[in-house]
Amino acid sequence: MHDLKEKKIELEDIPGVGPKLADKLREMGFSDPMSIAVASPSELASILEIGEVTATKIINKTRDMLEIGFTSADKVWEQRQKIGKITTGSKALDDLLGGGVETQAITEAYGAFGSGKTQIGFQLSLNVQLPPEKGGLNGNCLFIDTEATFRPDRVLQMAKSMGLDPDKALKNIYVARAYDSDHEIFLIDKAGEMIKEKNIRLVIIDSLTSHFRADYVGRGELAPRQQKLNKLLHNLQRLADSQNVAIFVTNQVLTNPAILFGDPTMPIGGHVLAHQSTYRVYLRKSSGEKRIARMMDSPNLPPGECVFKITPDGIRDV
Repeated sequence: MHDLKEKKIELEDIPGVGPKLADKLREMGFSDPMSIAVASPSELASILEIGEVTATKIINKTRDMLEIGFTSADKVWEQRQKIGKITTGSKALDDLLGGGVETQAITEAYGAFGSGKTQIGFQLSLNVQLPPEKGGLNGNCLFIDTEATFRPDRVLQMAKSMGLDPDKALKNIYVARAYDSDHEIFLIDKAGEMIKEKNIRLVIIDSLTSHFRADYVGRGELAPRQQKLNKLLHNLQRLADSQNVAIFVTNQVLTNPAILFGDPTMPIGGHVLAHQSTYRVYLRKSSGEKRIARMMDSPNLPPGECVFKITPDGIRDV
């Protein structure tokens, strides 16, 4: 739970990692010592083309340097004071989220088409650019688009309503189109470099599960799909923790025909995604511009609901 910036440890400082191996690690998205400390020996051995015994030694040395074993709860509390929060544009939705979308966490929004998932993502990509006193983090955004839904014209419309310089606002959002689940994983692996170079404080994936749903069809493919999804989620959490960035992901849903009473809508991703998301919010349509958000799971917030609306200007209170 120590701040890497305070310790100023570079990859080259790790015993067994010279300049060449450090460059190779950065190419694969391992841009800081913390990403090495939480890697598996097999993963590191594969990347560096070394034996697992050597990889284990490098990982253990890194952990010793970072002192990431047990620590007292007051140190954990001290680390959490560095968390930043991004406003959604709606005070009611911010309150439901405990003050906004926070760094060091994965916030998942799931719901049917038209429930507002992508629109919240667009709004957050602009709001993160605001100063802290206005609900931002003075940072930029990485936006991974898996469904060809990113619309710069819509972002421009929102930016103008906020009084932002539209051209500058767009330049601060770095967009990548993911064409399959392997490409999506690759982009997350490369995100570590971008985060430092481009002052990224928010990573958005819209939607997280779309390609996994398409690439792995049938019960026989369920286990490999969940394993790859689990790896992706752990890489996202590693980015959130080590770089103090916010992760916002959207998720698709399916209808469970076995549920005869109540809402049959269920999020894709099963228990793997359910356990890994820090905050899980269910969105559904109401009348007109109104949308309903329900907090489904959180480690520190109570269940609750709120109403917000999607207007031409963006996400707003009712």
